[in-house]
Amino acid sequence: MAECHRRHAASVRSPEGARARGETRLTTTSMAKKIALLFAGQGAQCVGMGRDLAERYPVAGALFREADEILARNFCDIVWNGPMEELTKTSICQPALYVHALAALAAVREVIGEFEIGGAAGLSLGEITAHAAAGTFDFATGLRLVQKRGEFMDEACATTQGGMAAMIGGLENDVRRLAADEDVDIANINAPNQVVISGELANVETAVGVAKEYGIGRATMLNVAGAYHSRLMESAYVKFEKVLADVPMQSPRLPVISNVTGEEVKTPEEIRETLRDQVTGTVRWADCMHRLIDLGCDFFIELGPGNILAGLLKRTNRTIAVISIGDAESIDKCCGVLS
Repeated sequence: MAECHRRHAASVRSPEGARARGETRLTTTSMAKKIALLFAGQGAQCVGMGRDLAERYPVAGALFREADEILARNFCDIVWNGPMEELTKTSICQPALYVHALAALAAVREVIGEFEIGGAAGLSLGEITAHAAAGTFDFATGLRLVQKRGEFMDEACATTQGGMAAMIGGLENDVRRLAADEDVDIANINAPNQVVISGELANVETAVGVAKEYGIGRATMLNVAGAYHSRLMESAYVKFEKVLADVPMQSPRLPVISNVTGEEVKTPEEIRETLRDQVTGTVRWADCMHRLIDLGCDFFIELGPGNILAGLLKRTNRTIAVISIGDAESIDKCCGVLS
């Protein structure tokens, strides 16, 4: 901990160096009154994620070992050694991101102790991670739920031919008009001027080809296995609904924002309904960010590999402070801020 404070003090003394490295200056004086937690979604995964956390922090290592036992497969070996093609499978990727994010949170708490959380949200599968962090259900229950969700989505992908594309630089209403004309669905509203469409592969490809005619600056096909958050996930929706009905859960201990409503969910009934609807429904991520800010959250912590969610938050509100935690080095960098 003392070493973290020394590093932090050095960064404060050298603002020019920090700017040159493209880092955000974070000081204890700018610490949030309310902290929001953001949990990564599919697409953030990378081979090796969480290995250094497991090696350095006993609580993180214990979660990875527990996941290995629960999933009854060489889970850690795939996450830490690959190949990437195996890790990217939805049935493996989703549990991997769930475990990694909660291991990172546990490691942060091991370093600095408990800290108050003003709210939480997770992108797609990350919403289940957020509920685990909020005590809606325990780690093992959430892991089994994520595993089933991933398996059902893999099965839906295998029986359909779907695709997704990012629409960047256009108004939401223009993207909606395009989606209606080409018979595809709105999968994600990630940030202002960043909307993702999803549906039959041929329709998505056509939409990409005509996007500029709708005033959309750039349209890019995404490297995904299927049409997530669209009607093509209907079979996964039906199967997941049945699993959710039997999952023991309670009201979360802190506000958890639903992807499909952009509002807090408070009762087990609401949670089951929104987690089910999310499978085929639109992820309203920008609304989730606005809601956390409305709740008074002014310091955000992204938990997961990379900094995708931090980037989306900055597109939504540039004034909000955010840090990304996914490995031991990032914990070192932030511990002086949060302690």
